[in-house]
Amino acid sequence: MNISKITVLAAGTILAAAGSAHAEWPNDRPIQMIVAFAPGGSTDVMARAMEPFLEKELGADIVIENRPGASGEIAYTALAKAKPDGYTFSYINTPGFLSMQVQRKLGYDPKTIKPIARIVDDPAAVVVPEGSDIKTLGDFVAAAKAKPGAVSFGSSGIGTDDHLAIIILGAAAGVQITHIPFNGAGETRTAILGSQVTGGGLNISEFAGNDTSGLRMIAQFGNERSKQLPDVPTAIESGFDVEMTSERGIAAPSQIPEEISERFAAAVKATIDNPEFQKQAEKLALPLAYLSGPDWEKAMPARLARFQKIWDQTPWVQQ
Repeated sequence: MNISKITVLAAGTILAAAGSAHAEWPNDRPIQMIVAFAPGGSTDVMARAMEPFLEKELGADIVIENRPGASGEIAYTALAKAKPDGYTFSYINTPGFLSMQVQRKLGYDPKTIKPIARIVDDPAAVVVPEGSDIKTLGDFVAAAKAKPGAVSFGSSGIGTDDHLAIIILGAAAGVQITHIPFNGAGETRTAILGSQVTGGGLNISEFAGNDTSGLRMIAQFGNERSKQLPDVPTAIESGFDVEMTSERGIAAPSQIPEEISERFAAAVKATIDNPEFQKQAEKLALPLAYLSGPDWEKAMPARLARFQKIWDQTPWVQQ
């Protein structure tokens, strides 16, 4: 047999093996779904609510792994460096996924991550202890004006939606608010309940989807009132031109085979369209706002430009 025939046969064997590997997906081992924040936060709750539905759609086992820290960079680095074989996905959150690209050099290239679908668009909000004298966003700003630096605000991390919201609020109102970052909404909630901070950032779902005892939401940063909490005014209604939400969705390594990406994306869409999941999402106060991966990716440059503008005007970390 001549060398050219051997080469052709070898190439054919490699292609057949690759095709076989794709054909086996996702049956030979569990799919790892990384969550960038600690258990109990909105992303973790959403991930665990979707898990059984995705498993049924794919006919596969899913394992959720929490990798909190660095406002999501630890998880996103793991995703970027994972083998693109369809066995590693991650939930990603904006602003964090985008804002960290503005504020520091990253340990991974964001272009190596491919959005699969956006699932929710969840407004950030200001929450205070139920017994606090602060009843409105105006009260919160007035307290910060009265004692510069004494009013503190807990968030899920540097560059997250609740952190950026309070940065913009402080700049718009001309007040100094002391930022206290935590590793997720669970830690933030505990700090608010214990009055370790004056107030803190919880998204609509993180508040309304849990026991609200001991807490009071005074304003949220969506562009309209939430159907989950219709009595809570927006910051804009309260006289402060601040809008900030948390988009949450799923992403994969960018080199994932197209057929696997499409099949997983279809499973996500089928889950979101499932009436049973929608009932579960309503109980958890998840504001579903589906976008396909390509549509979400197309929207990201404009969002990134917005965060760059915020950074240019009011850097949220010291260089």
